[in-house]
Amino acid sequence: MQHSKGKRAMLIVNPRARRGGGSIDAARQVLVDAGLEIEEMATSKDENASELISRHADHFDIAIVGGGDGTLNNAAAGLAHSGLTLGVLPLGTANDFARTMGIAPDPVKAAEIIAAGHQTTVDLGEVNGHLFFNVASIGFSAELAGELTEHAKKRWGTLGYGIVAARMLMRSRLFTCYVDHDDTTEKIRTMQVSVGNGRHYGGGMTVEETATADDGWLDLYSLEVDHWWRLLRLLPSLRKGTQGQWDDVRAFKTTEVTIRTKQPRPVNTDGELVTWTPAHFRIRPKSVNVFVPKA
Repeated sequence: MQHSKGKRAMLIVNPRARRGGGSIDAARQVLVDAGLEIEEMATSKDENASELISRHADHFDIAIVGGGDGTLNNAAAGLAHSGLTLGVLPLGTANDFARTMGIAPDPVKAAEIIAAGHQTTVDLGEVNGHLFFNVASIGFSAELAGELTEHAKKRWGTLGYGIVAARMLMRSRLFTCYVDHDDTTEKIRTMQVSVGNGRHYGGGMTVEETATADDGWLDLYSLEVDHWWRLLRLLPSLRKGTQGQWDDVRAFKTTEVTIRTKQPRPVNTDGELVTWTPAHFRIRPKSVNVFVPKA
């Protein structure tokens, strides 16, 4: 607990996150009891989480973000530019970054991790200047993100992903894209291309079974299946992160890749649609300090 004593922390909670409207008094008390000076701050329509963090960074040591992966995505640039250590209170639907880092889904236990003060430094992914923690996708997942409303996520949780995904899967089609990486260009027909920085995404999917958020690599996989029932057979591997072993899944590690499509397609980062193809990805090593459980 002594690691955090006397440090100042801004607390930003997304009230629109699945559990963001509930009480976090018990988690807040854990932080206060550890000696942290807490100041709650709110985003607005004129100032997002990154802008809020950047504007007040000189007055704080820590930025505690309460919300889901979309909330963290919204804070990524401010965290990277300010150098403030990130504390995560998982209040979202999937909380994939917290899962990747071994942070408990219970906000009180997550607060105890912040209070204990053990830190590590993680990489960030970047696409067209937008930073992300977990994964960016083009194709099926981006279309799913566009269809999955806040109401559905709050009401159904991770089940909401499955309900909407099953409906969309039946009408999904392959598309053509060009993948430029490591001095090569590959023309592919795919249902989805995913580029991961961390390990988990999409409420229980895994980018690659050995991936970590601090390994200095992007992990790309492309689902080149021509029938929706093939994707159903792939689901256990997609959950474990072993899909790269299948013949109709292209997978590799890289530090930089560009994906081009004939028509602009949206790019989903951590559940948020932020940019369009052509999409230039790169790894941003050792970008954010974050409180994690002690190994």
